[in-house]
Amino acid sequence: MTTSTAPRLTVADGTFLRDGRPHQIISGAIHYFRVHPDLWEDRLRRLAAMGLNTVETYVAWNFHERRRGEVDFTGPRDLARFVRLAGDVGLDVIVRPGPYICAEWDFGGLPAWLMKGEAMALRTSAPRFLEALDAWFDAVCPVLVPLLSTHGGPVVAVQVENEYGSFGDDAAYLSHCRAALVDRGIDVLLLTSDGPGPDWLASGTIPGVLATVNFGSRVAEGFGELRKVQPEGPDMCMEFWNGWFDHWGEGHHVRDADDAAGVLEEMLRAGASVNFYMAHGGTNFGLWNGANFADGTLQPTVTSYDYDAPIGEAGELRAKFHAYREVIRRYAAEPAPDVPDLPARLAPQTASMEGWVALLDSLDTFDAPRRAPLPLPMEALDQDHGLVLYRGAALVPPDGRELVLEGLADRATVLVDGSVLGVLDRNDSAPHALPLVPRADGRASRIDVLVENQGRINFGPAIGERKGVSGVRIAHRFVHGWESVAIRLDDDGVTDRLSFGVAAASAGPVFGRAVLEVEAAADGFLALPGWGKGFVWLNGVLLGRYWEVGPQVTLYAPAPLWRSGANEVVVLELEHAGSLVELRDAPDLGRPTA
Repeated sequence: MTTSTAPRLTVADGTFLRDGRPHQIISGAIHYFRVHPDLWEDRLRRLAAMGLNTVETYVAWNFHERRRGEVDFTGPRDLARFVRLAGDVGLDVIVRPGPYICAEWDFGGLPAWLMKGEAMALRTSAPRFLEALDAWFDAVCPVLVPLLSTHGGPVVAVQVENEYGSFGDDAAYLSHCRAALVDRGIDVLLLTSDGPGPDWLASGTIPGVLATVNFGSRVAEGFGELRKVQPEGPDMCMEFWNGWFDHWGEGHHVRDADDAAGVLEEMLRAGASVNFYMAHGGTNFGLWNGANFADGTLQPTVTSYDYDAPIGEAGELRAKFHAYREVIRRYAAEPAPDVPDLPARLAPQTASMEGWVALLDSLDTFDAPRRAPLPLPMEALDQDHGLVLYRGAALVPPDGRELVLEGLADRATVLVDGSVLGVLDRNDSAPHALPLVPRADGRASRIDVLVENQGRINFGPAIGERKGVSGVRIAHRFVHGWESVAIRLDDDGVTDRLSFGVAAASAGPVFGRAVLEVEAAADGFLALPGWGKGFVWLNGVLLGRYWEVGPQVTLYAPAPLWRSGANEVVVLELEHAGSLVELRDAPDLGRPTA
């Protein structure tokens, strides 16, 4: 058993000390869960080459515990391996283990099973939430403790909760979070982080825990707000927003490199510490993107989490990287390692789709239907992501009527007797309704409602919702007697179970298959010109979502997912299928927003 030593990072007289000497933290955020594990070391070395001495990462609770009581820290979830790699590269590590992380990640890192059954008071001292939180800390703290600097590891600081001041003011909850970490052996520097609003910092800080502040500009103002709650310092910007994330249907966010480097220089010149959010953004692989909610509108985050960071989604080193490296060189205690080369990329090519199968003809590859009077939300089906199909039957009155969806979350394709009636989105004006026409034979119509969970809200008071629909009406009359089918698109082996034929794409949601031949594995970017909205798999791995509304055009397909020879690309199109898939050698994240 390792004998504990003194923490490597401490605070004295308003100054950070590392091993007893004054220290300026120059850190950058990378989320291991947004990077293929075979590329962790490459990305960490790029971060070190920018001149940073520390790396920061969140820990996404829902990524490790998708089903209650089944916690996984292996493979792409091997947090300990990521932290040890950072230490091997020569970086200190700051860990932010939740339970809530925001991060534009699905449900802000909270697991969807919290929403099953009776409503739970999230992020409060309510006993049911604390019971779940304590079980999570029981799982994650034993992973972290051997990695702490007090045990010879690289972890120098751990965050208590995250940006709590912008959510609530339950001081008992924050105290519980702190005590839960300490009682489980977390004996390094503890900290909190909040935006610069005075009520945010006041509500998010904890006595005896270092406070830090998040901002992207106006350095003096941000640190001025921090000093109101922590007069003695040290000053640290835990999230220097040097870029931004994108929502579907909006522009691609970029920030001028010289402008951001100027803000960095101002902080470092004043002796403050900094953590770039993000240093390398990575990718919302699979269905892990979150969503924001503003003015009654859901804003799903795109698959890419490039963030216009200095180290791009595919490892490219941008003008920001070189501008930051030059600024950091003037303040860093040690020279930065050499700048690594850009990873190899595949040559462009195009492949036609050579196989098709309708989604509604493939339901036997997914869960058996659950029958109930009303449609069941995803959470009742023990489902966190993907699609849910509701199948029922109803007699349409002779004069027709409207089919109305209640509680739609988030986007539905409605089919009647196998034909598409229309698409409804929660952002459409209510009611969410489509006109019905009765059958000529007077029989009941089969109704299929396919609902896409576009990402759970990750920030603000609207966090915590159930996905699917809560009811279906014909005019004012509810339709009862539904089959609910969980369509888990991100389970292993989904595409292996499909039976493709050569027939052309039919109306409605459809899977298509193509093959790309490559000589050797390297990075690539997939584009789907002419397609509408859906999902893409490469060799059985779900890369993420695409949508013609943009801004994102290409999906990053990292080298570890490719193999020499034939590579299978499967597309699930929800609205209107194209005929080919393109492999490109450069990303296209869309037109920059003004």
